[in-house]
Amino acid sequence: MFETLSILPLPFWLSVLALVYFGFQAWHLRETTVGIPMLMVLVTVAAWYVGDALYNDYTEYRQTIGPAALESAWWEVLLFICAFGILTPLVHRSFNRKYLGKKSNVLYLVRHGVMNADKFQTQIDSVCRFLAIFWVAIMLIALVRTNFDFQGLFMPYLGSKADPWSRGRIGSGFDSLIALAVYVLIGLTATFGVLAAVAVRPATRFLAIAICLFALPTYIFDRTRNVMLATLLPGFCAWVFLRLRGGLAIRLAVLVVGFLVLEAWLKFVIEHRSDDTIVDAFQQELSHPTEENKDTKHLGLNMFEELGHINAFIADGSYRPNWGARYFAEVVNPIPRALWPGKPMIGIDYAIARGQGYGDAGDNQAGVGASISTGMIGQGVVNFGQFLGPVAAALLMALWVAILARQDLLAAETGRLFLYAIGLFLTFNMGRDITLLVIYPFCFGYLLLLTSKNWNAGTKVRVRPSLAEGEVNQATPSRKAAVILKKPQRHPRINFHLPKKIGKN
Repeated sequence: MFETLSILPLPFWLSVLALVYFGFQAWHLRETTVGIPMLMVLVTVAAWYVGDALYNDYTEYRQTIGPAALESAWWEVLLFICAFGILTPLVHRSFNRKYLGKKSNVLYLVRHGVMNADKFQTQIDSVCRFLAIFWVAIMLIALVRTNFDFQGLFMPYLGSKADPWSRGRIGSGFDSLIALAVYVLIGLTATFGVLAAVAVRPATRFLAIAICLFALPTYIFDRTRNVMLATLLPGFCAWVFLRLRGGLAIRLAVLVVGFLVLEAWLKFVIEHRSDDTIVDAFQQELSHPTEENKDTKHLGLNMFEELGHINAFIADGSYRPNWGARYFAEVVNPIPRALWPGKPMIGIDYAIARGQGYGDAGDNQAGVGASISTGMIGQGVVNFGQFLGPVAAALLMALWVAILARQDLLAAETGRLFLYAIGLFLTFNMGRDITLLVIYPFCFGYLLLLTSKNWNAGTKVRVRPSLAEGEVNQATPSRKAAVILKKPQRHPRINFHLPKKIGKN
């Protein structure tokens, strides 16, 4: 590591200083709701780019990519950090103008807990029952698609894992509906983890925990580590910060223990991902334990390497920025190919540039052996070049932070807190690419939120105004009271009301 530090160029150190500076700025903005998601983005950049240089073999990068392309990559990282740090408060003030002046509801719940928030617990009951209906419906479809392989679907650790949603890299017909089910289930599983963490009433908590016990094994015993993080971390962190009572030292200790357990499992997955299944490898390990390989590293934390390759390809002319075509392909991804057979594919051109083009890969694999993530910053570069690209990526992440900040500002509405938790932890996975394929669980969760609100509104009955709203004795109604009673009443929204301290800010 010390050898690596001695060969890192000036823009690397400037990038580290920029991360520290804007990190402190984000910390000071934490009460305005924008600080925590802003910090999460900065941590993501630190892990996928600075962490790549320190964790992996930077000397090998210099030999295979070249120092000039790597130095250009560091300048792009620096540009992204500075643009993000400057743009985020501006985008937040513009996007959330209506709610400015309020303080973070999430921080208040972290400090005071959710145990005594009675109306909030009523919300949790409603959300849990509503989402359980969706989960059961999707699971019935999954059972049909697996010939009712109950064990393989819900208890893969006892035998083999069933996959009811398998499809090729390039979908056909209405395969997008299968993808829809996959991402909805990821979002639902993460949400039930949060529900299990914060629910106090026994019936709701038991239901959420039961669904987690059935839903989580299919992700834990899989090879996709980013989905493991997306489904496990929201519930675990919600329990630590919103439910676990104790000082900061206790919470940090629990976080460290949880991190070590998760890190050990992810390392096990990496060591055995070439086996038939992770379930087989797990059962083999239980029956014949092997010595842990201390040299095993987490693969995939190499987005700086990809940024270096992108610069090298642009420099030698083998790859040219596509001027927004990649972002456009991301936006139109939800459209089924049955409706648009020629829908653009995501990232296939870069996979070919990286040597993954194989004629025998088949049409359903788009002619490539594997897709290659370009990284949060690299994705901007392949779209808009080496200067505008990092700025475009920074603008998108600033908008994402503003969206998360709005969930915090509106946390009194049913479901917003769960969207915030899911979106916050999906941010880390966006380090590999800013893509709907990562934030689909958040998007579909938002659609479920709107559906739930409309459904609840449709089942309300009209109520008379309360005494606080001017109701008078019905025996001698005044003209003013008659006007009030005749006035159509809006359906009341079921909100939990945080203490007045938050409401006044």
